[in-house]
Amino acid sequence: MNYKIAIAEDNTFLANALIEKLSFFNETLHYTFRARDGKELIEKLKNNAEIDLILMDIKMPNMNGIEATKYIKKQYPAIKIVMITVFDDDENIFQSIQSGANGYLLKEATAEELHKGVVDVMNGGATMTPSIAMKTLKILQNAEITQYEENNDIKLSKREKEVLEQLSKGYGYQLIAEKLFVSPATIRKHIENIYRKLQVHNKIEAVEKARRHRLL
Repeated sequence: MNYKIAIAEDNTFLANALIEKLSFFNETLHYTFRARDGKELIEKLKNNAEIDLILMDIKMPNMNGIEATKYIKKQYPAIKIVMITVFDDDENIFQSIQSGANGYLLKEATAEELHKGVVDVMNGGATMTPSIAMKTLKILQNAEITQYEENNDIKLSKREKEVLEQLSKGYGYQLIAEKLFVSPATIRKHIENIYRKLQVHNKIEAVEKARRHRLL
């Protein structure tokens, strides 16, 4: 396979370095064009969308690589994007993943690492420099811990759980009040508190979220 590669990089020296690395593998990697920022890249894609993969810098004028990636992934979902940057901080990694990037390599990557990364992505993989992969793993682990802590912050009283259980059976306020020997107004107040604690707006959302969080 011969993959058509575009480069988005405002620094001419670094862009030429990438082009040179690609040239070592011109049987499989075909450099097509370069853009100096996200806006120029998008304009060039309008005239030539037959691109397989974009090597995308993050810090560029007019439109940065993360913004450009979000746009391109919506308009040209088949195009793969690998972020090529000197930045390996958590925020850039996280935003790149959120934007839909298929990989994240540092500009210090060798020609062989670049070639392997492109081929891996084109074969359905997600390439990352080892140091970036480790940071990504830590980001995901921290996100899971945060989610776990958020889940465990939901505290329902025994009575609220009883009301929620009755709601899950499809019972209305009046019937729940009769079963629990309280007034409908009391049940309404309990349900308002349940909705507030679960941050939901209706019975279906409340029951589904309670089940996900093992409150039922």
